Parts: sequence; structure tokens; C-alpha cells
Amino acid sequence: MDRRRYNASLSASGWYIRLSEASSHRLVIADDHPLFRGALREAVSGLFARAEIGEAGTFEEMTGLLERGGGADIDLILLDLRMPGARGFSGLMYLRAQYPAVPIVVVSANDDPAVIRRCMEFGASGFIPKTLGAEALRAAIAAVLRGEVWTPPDVDLSRGADTESAALIARLSSLTPQQVRVLMMLSGGLLNKQIAFELGVSEATVKAHVSAILQKLGVDSRTQAVIAAGRIEAGQWPQRTREGEG
Repeated sequence: MDRRRYNASLSASGWYIRLSEASSHRLVIADDHPLFRGALREAVSGLFARAEIGEAGTFEEMTGLLERGGGADIDLILLDLRMPGARGFSGLMYLRAQYPAVPIVVVSANDDPAVIRRCMEFGASGFIPKTLGAEALRAAIAAVLRGEVWTPPDVDLSRGADTESAALIARLSSLTPQQVRVLMMLSGGLLNKQIAFELGVSEATVKAHVSAILQKLGVDSRTQAVIAAGRIEAGQWPQRTREGEG
């Protein structure tokens, strides 16, 4: 991804980025709510002189869009954690493994500090609550595009994961993109032959991926691998419904 020159300014109405006329930007908005994707598109469009903004409503749509369009050339991905085909942090894990140089900003309705910290531990470049106003959202995205990390100012990122969780995060982060997808499908209860069909590979290839996953996670069975992956979400998605959230 080529480096671009940004001249960020604070106007009376809020943040905007003035780009050189030669600059063109490519973004992907991945969220399963069309109305929110539209609102997010409208909010970020004003930041750029020229921008190509792709939209995806499912994990498969997102991966297809990135693969067809050359994902490594994307300037920014705005990602909702919860969308069909992705579970917990699996979508973020996949993107981080597949496109390590592309900034990923999580945009989520769940602004629990533990969730935000976990996103950052998995390599997100920022976390934007869906409740953030349009001008503040633009300022946050502008900061990320300048190479900064943005999270809500009241979140303490210094409170890292405990030793055991940190070790598991490191193991999960070592998975290849295809191994992440296989683990996602294992967590969804799919059999090897079903995973092979979904990924368009042989069953022997799936078995090889499963063996590699077990080795990297330090477990002895696929059930233990699914449990290990599920543990990373334990306690991170509060069951209680907060006031104003659905």
C-alpha cells in the first residue's frame, strides 16, 4: 500500500482530510445492517476527495469483495464484529492474518472495555462505537489514516489480558487465514467433508489444516480446539441488555 500525504484540518464543522488531487482511496464497510452501512458511507465519504467504497453484509461477501478487488490495496476496512459467517473475533482474526498491512477499524454496538481491549490485542487499528457522532467518527478515521490508533478516550488499554488469555491470543494469531476459516467452521459444527465443500478443497487438505490448528493451539482434539476458540469470547459478550441496546 503506497504512502499518501494527508493534510488534516479541523474546521468549524469538524475534522476533514484534504488530499492531493492525485490521491484515490479504497475502503470496505463490512456490516450486516444496510441502513448503518449507508450512514457510515455517508459519514466517511466527506473525508476524501475521491474514494471507492465497497460494502459487504456477510463474512463471505467481505472476503469475496476483497479477493476480487485486491485486498492488499485497500486503505481501510471498517468491520462490524457481528455479521453472518463470523463469530466473535474470527472476522478480525482472518483479516489480520490475510491482510496484515491493511488498517482495520472495528465499528461495533458493543463498547464494553474488555471487548475493545480484545480487539486491539488481535491487531485492530481502532475501535469506534456505533453511538459515536458523525463528526467524531470522521476524526477517529482521520487519526487512523494518519497512522495513529484510536479508541474511546475513557477506555484503559493498559489493562492487558491475563497471562493465560494472552498466550491463547498469541496462538490464535499464529493461524493462517485458511486455518482461521477452518476453525470458524469447526466452531459452527461442520464436518471435514462439509468444510472441504465450502472451501473448495479436498478432505485431506482440511484434515491437514485441522492437524496444524491442533498443533498451534496446543490441544489434542478438534473439540478442544473449538473450546479454546470459544474461551476467547467467554465473558466478552455480556448477556445482559444495556439500556438503549438490542
